[in-house]
Amino acid sequence: MQLDLLVPKLEGKRVALLVNHTSRVGSAHLADTLASLGVNLVKIFSPEHGFRGQAADGEKVNNSVDKKTGLPIVSLYGNAKKPTAEQLKDVDVVIFDIQDVGVRFYTYISSLYYMMEACGENNTTVIVLDRPNPNSFIDGPILEPGFKSFVGIIPIPIAHGMTVGELATMMLGEKWLDGGIQCRLEVIPMKHYAHGQEYILPVKPSPNLPTQHAVVLYPSLCLFEGTVVSVGRGTPMPFEVIGNPQLTGYPFTFTPVSTPGMSIHPPHENKTCYGLDLRDTKTAPGISLKYLLEFYSAYPEKDKFFTPYFNTLAGTDKLKGQIMSGMTEDEIKLTWQNGLDAFKALRKKYLLYH
Repeated sequence: MQLDLLVPKLEGKRVALLVNHTSRVGSAHLADTLASLGVNLVKIFSPEHGFRGQAADGEKVNNSVDKKTGLPIVSLYGNAKKPTAEQLKDVDVVIFDIQDVGVRFYTYISSLYYMMEACGENNTTVIVLDRPNPNSFIDGPILEPGFKSFVGIIPIPIAHGMTVGELATMMLGEKWLDGGIQCRLEVIPMKHYAHGQEYILPVKPSPNLPTQHAVVLYPSLCLFEGTVVSVGRGTPMPFEVIGNPQLTGYPFTFTPVSTPGMSIHPPHENKTCYGLDLRDTKTAPGISLKYLLEFYSAYPEKDKFFTPYFNTLAGTDKLKGQIMSGMTEDEIKLTWQNGLDAFKALRKKYLLYH
């Protein structure tokens, strides 16, 4: 965190923050740090999981007041995902500082997208405090037109291999914001960072990614959220176990239960799920389709395996069809290659680190 670069840019400005519990300066929250330095903070915008990161995935977050700073908190994961002109009228600068995990369907980059769009419409500056990408590889299908959603807002692969600062610059450079609108953007870069280096997250990025191993498995396992298979929400090991009540041929079992702050009414709540414990698996960089193909093959009611949400997560309807037709992982990945090659060439223009 290069506060020496940031703080002078805030002098005489009315400052809002788009932050959550990962927005740390050492052991202190960014909001508390900036307030102690005399920065004029006027409000906080909160993404999915809320400002202090205590809301479950998908749980509506309401407007409130932060007890510690007394600042109003405007939720961007309740009735609206995009700030209004009224909410930005007393703001000169919005600081975005949230730890991302390098995956298209992780919604913090969508919150940034809408914030940049709103700031472009309201003549407000955005400053991104950049953070490392713990999944710094490039893999998966590119989001296709017609599949844009809050879990896939720009045409990038599932794993994009970029930092949030690089992505923000790319959104503007490629005119991906609505109508090609531009905003004033500044990125405070990291020191001594290189793509591909291992980065252990000091704070869990969201309630259901409680361990580094879950963060690493997430790019591959999140696609199961568009199927009948549980990824362990409602257990102490989300995104490290997978299973379903009908897969009784597997010896490992777990039972999802409602867990406040993590998962309210998770899939297969209070039912025994049979499947795999992946906590000790070794993972190589890249998206693995191994378990998806295996569980589809093992599931007795194949016509019920996928939910409509699968195509939304995949960003295409092709992957589902490829799995159903019996294609192998290598065959499927070969169909991604042209899109990935084009993305890698495009990405080079926006890299801040090498």
